[in-house]
Amino acid sequence: MTSKEVRIAIVTGASRGLGLATARALAERGWGLIVDARSVDELSEAADQIGHDVVAVAGDVTDPEHRERLIRPAVDARRLDLLVNNASMLGPSPQPSLDTYPLDVIRQVYETNVVAPLALIQRTLALLRQSRGIVVNVSSDAAREPYAGWGGYGSSKAALDQMTNILAVEEPDLSVYRFDPGDMNTRMHQEAFPDEDISDRPPPESSVPALMRLIENRPGSGAFGVNDVLADA
Repeated sequence: MTSKEVRIAIVTGASRGLGLATARALAERGWGLIVDARSVDELSEAADQIGHDVVAVAGDVTDPEHRERLIRPAVDARRLDLLVNNASMLGPSPQPSLDTYPLDVIRQVYETNVVAPLALIQRTLALLRQSRGIVVNVSSDAAREPYAGWGGYGSSKAALDQMTNILAVEEPDLSVYRFDPGDMNTRMHQEAFPDEDISDRPPPESSVPALMRLIENRPGSGAFGVNDVLADA
C-alpha cells in the first residue's frame, strides 16, 4: 500500500461480477485494494482493470494459508478500513433439491459462504477495531425466500446473515452490513439458471452505487438492499 493515509479494503472474489465492480469503484475513490480470486489469470486481468494501488493474491478463501497471504499486506500496513466478503460458492448447477443435495458439496458451500468470511473477520478484527472500520457481507434474497433448489446456497447465506447480525451487536464500534445486490447478470447467476436467458438482468455495476453510498454514509449496522440505500439518498 502506498501511504498510511490511504484507506485500505480487502475485497474477496474480485476477478469478476460484483467483486470486480466494487473494487474498481473503490479504486476510483482513492482506496488501496487487496483482492483475491481463485483463478490466477482472471485475477491478473482484474488487477489491471482495478488500478495501480492494488495487491492481488490468488487463492481459495477456504484455504487458511491463502487467507494469511491475503491479509498480510494490511497487517504490514497496520491498517484495514473495509472488509468485503463477496466470494461465494453456488453449489451444483443446476441447483438440486435437498433430497439429492450432495453432502460433500454442501460442506464446501458452507466453508466458502460462512466459515471463510468468519475466519477473515476474526483475523482482521484487530485492524478493523483500530480504524472503526466496515464489514460488508454480501447476502441474497435466497437467504430469506424459500426457493426450491436453493437449499444449499440459500441456507448458507441465511447463516451468514445471522452471523452478520450477531457481529454487529458484539462489535458496536464497527459498521457491519449485510448487503443484497439483487439479481445481476453474472456468471454465477447464469450457472444458477443454466437453461435461461438472463440478459435482461442488470449488470453488477448497477448495484455498486448503492454499495458505495452505504460505505460512504455509514448508517447504523443492519441489512440493506440496493433499493433501500437509493431510496434514502
